[in-house]
Amino acid sequence: MYKVKNKMNPTITQNTPITFNRNGLTNETLLKLYSAMLKPRMIEEKMLILLRQGKISKWFSGIGQEAISVGVTSVLNKEEYILPMHRNLGVFTTREIPLYRLFSQWQGKANGFTKGRDRSFHFGTQEFNIVGMISHLGPQFGLADGIALGNLLKDNKQVCAVFTGDGGTSEGDIHEALNVASVWSLPVLFCIENNGYGLSTPVSEQFNCEHLADRGKGYGMESHIIDGNNILEVFTKVNALVEDMRVNPRPVLLEFKTFRMRGHEEASGTKYVPQDLMDAWAIKDPIENFKAFLEAEGVLNDTIETTLRDQFKQEINDNLKLAFDEPAIEVDLSKELDDVFQKHEYQHVEKNNKTENIRLVDAISQGLRQSMEKHDDLVIMGQDVAEYGGVFKITDGFVDAFGKHRVRNTPICESAIVSAAYGLSVSGIKSVMEMQFADFVSSGFNPIVNLLAKSHYRWGQNADVVVRMPCGAGVGAGPFHSQTNEAWFTTVPGLKVVYPAFPADAKGLLATSIEDPNPVMFFEHKAIYRSVYQDVPTDYYTIPLGKASVLKEGTDISIITFGAGVHWALDTLEKNPDISADLIDLRSLVPLDREAIFNSVRKTGKAIILQEDNEFGAFGSDLSALIMENCFEALDGPVKRVSSIETPIPFLPTLEKQYLAKDRFEEELRNLLAY
Repeated sequence: MYKVKNKMNPTITQNTPITFNRNGLTNETLLKLYSAMLKPRMIEEKMLILLRQGKISKWFSGIGQEAISVGVTSVLNKEEYILPMHRNLGVFTTREIPLYRLFSQWQGKANGFTKGRDRSFHFGTQEFNIVGMISHLGPQFGLADGIALGNLLKDNKQVCAVFTGDGGTSEGDIHEALNVASVWSLPVLFCIENNGYGLSTPVSEQFNCEHLADRGKGYGMESHIIDGNNILEVFTKVNALVEDMRVNPRPVLLEFKTFRMRGHEEASGTKYVPQDLMDAWAIKDPIENFKAFLEAEGVLNDTIETTLRDQFKQEINDNLKLAFDEPAIEVDLSKELDDVFQKHEYQHVEKNNKTENIRLVDAISQGLRQSMEKHDDLVIMGQDVAEYGGVFKITDGFVDAFGKHRVRNTPICESAIVSAAYGLSVSGIKSVMEMQFADFVSSGFNPIVNLLAKSHYRWGQNADVVVRMPCGAGVGAGPFHSQTNEAWFTTVPGLKVVYPAFPADAKGLLATSIEDPNPVMFFEHKAIYRSVYQDVPTDYYTIPLGKASVLKEGTDISIITFGAGVHWALDTLEKNPDISADLIDLRSLVPLDREAIFNSVRKTGKAIILQEDNEFGAFGSDLSALIMENCFEALDGPVKRVSSIETPIPFLPTLEKQYLAKDRFEEELRNLLAY
C-alpha cells in the first residue's frame, strides 16, 4: 500500500486502494506508461484553463480515466484500428498524433482533421488508424464490427478496439453490434468505460444488472471486469487478451470500472454527484497512485518527474502557439460542396451486342453477380441472402459461387449491418447491403444519414456502400412492405439515390453504383420485378448516374417520373396516341439530370410529375419547385404533381388501387393539357 495525497483535501494522506502488480514489466515500460498517462492529463489541465479564458468553446474531460485509454492503446499495434469516444484523449496522444494537429482540430483550423466542419473528438484519421465517434454513440460498435470483419476477410491477424460509456450501452445499436460480433466471431475488443454516470443519470437508473460485463453471457461472449484506474491491470490483462484474439478471433467485452471526476462536459458541472462519492474516487486517481507505486519501486523520482512535466509543458505551449497562430479557414463555397462526395471518375463500359430477354429481378441478380466477379472482395450482407437467396431470390446460388464469407446472412438488425458496411469501407472493402424491404430501412436510418452520408464531408472518409431497397406498392403487401420512401434520403446531402424502371437500366446502374465509392440508395420496385421484361446485354456494362432517359418525345407536355410511374405513364400514352409528350425517366434522383428536365419543359411549356409517393413533402415537390424557379417564363400552366393519397398504404386490393396515383394520372394529364 502506498501513501498518496487526497486531491480533494491535500492536507490528508490516505492509503491507496489500488494494488499494483508489475508482472515482470521492465522499468522502461512502467515509466513509459506513466508518461503516457501524464501527457493527456497535463493537456486537459491546460484545456480547462483555456476554457475559463474563453479560448476554447467546449471540453469533455477524461480526467481520472487515463489508464483505460493509455492501457488499451499501448497494447495495440499502430496498424490496428481503435475507435475512441469523448473521454479518450489518451488514445490520440498514445498514437502520437502531433499536438498542434489536435489543437487545430479543437480550434476548427485547417491542420485539424475536419476542416472546421466538426469539433472536439468527432473525427477520424486513416493516418493513425483512428475512427472517431458521432454523437449518436451506438453506431460506433457496429462500425467496429465492419472493421473487424475486414480484418477476418484479409486474414491479417489484427484486432479492433472500440469504446463506449455506461450510458451508451443502453443504445439499441450497441446490442445489435454485440450480437453480430458474437455470431460472426469478430475480433473486436468492446471497451465499456463504466464511469458512474450518463451525463447526470447514475448507473442505477441506466441498467438493472450488477455488472455491465454480465451482458456478455447473453451474447455468448467472453467478458471481463477490469479496474480502470489501475494502469498495470489494464495493460497486462488487455495485452494477454489481444495477443490471444489475434490467433483465436473472437469478440471480448470489457467493463472498466472507473469514475468521471468532472462533468459530462465542463458546463454541466458535478453538483448531481454526492460529495462522498467524489471523495471516495479522488483517492483512486490513476496517475497519483501509479506515481506513488513507481516512487516506491525506485522507477520514478522528483528529477524524472520534473523533467517529464517540463518537457510536456513546453510541448503543449509550443503546439498551442502553432494552432493559435494558424490562420482561420477561409470560407470557400465550392470546396464545401465538392467535399460532400468523394470525387469519382465514371468509367464507361459499353454494352455488348448479345442480349437475352429477362425480367427486372433477373437483371439485378445478373448485375450483382457480375460485380461480385469483377470486385473479388465485394461483400453482400442482408437477411436471408445466403443459402435462401434472399426473399426475392436475387442472390440465389451466390453462396456456391462466392462463399459464405462474401455472401453473409445477418441477424435481424438493420442498424448494426449498415454500420458494419461503413466499417468495411474504412477497411477499403466494398459492400452491398440488402434491406429486405425498403420499409425496414427505418430501423437503420441513423447510420445511413449520420455515418454514411456525412462521412466524407466530415473527415474525408468515403462510405463505399450500396443499400439495395426493394420497394413499392401494387402487390397487396400493406403498410409495412409497400413504401416507396426515396424522399427520406434525397434531402440528405452525401447520399446518392438511384431508381431504375427497366431491366437494362437496373443492371447498368447497379454496376455503376457499386463502382462509385460513395453511398448509394438503390431502389428496386417489387411490382415490376417479375412483370417487366427487356432485352438486356449479357456482359458487364455501366450507365452513368445523373443521366435521365427520354423515352418519348413530343411538343405538348413534359411527363417526369421514375420507378413504376414510368410504366403507368407509358400505358397512359399508349391509350392516348393523340397526346404529344416528352416522357422523361429520371433513373437517378441524386444526382439529378436537371438539364434534361429544364430543356424539355422549356420546349413543351407544361410539366406534370408522376410519383408513387404521397404528395406532400415527397421528391416531386422539389422537382416542381426546381421547374418553377428555372422555367417559370416558359410555362403555359401550373406544374402539376400526381401522387398517391395521403394515407399509409392499405392491404386490400381495392383500397390499394384507390391509394395509388396510377388511375388518376390520365385525368390529371388531360386537365393540364386543356389548361
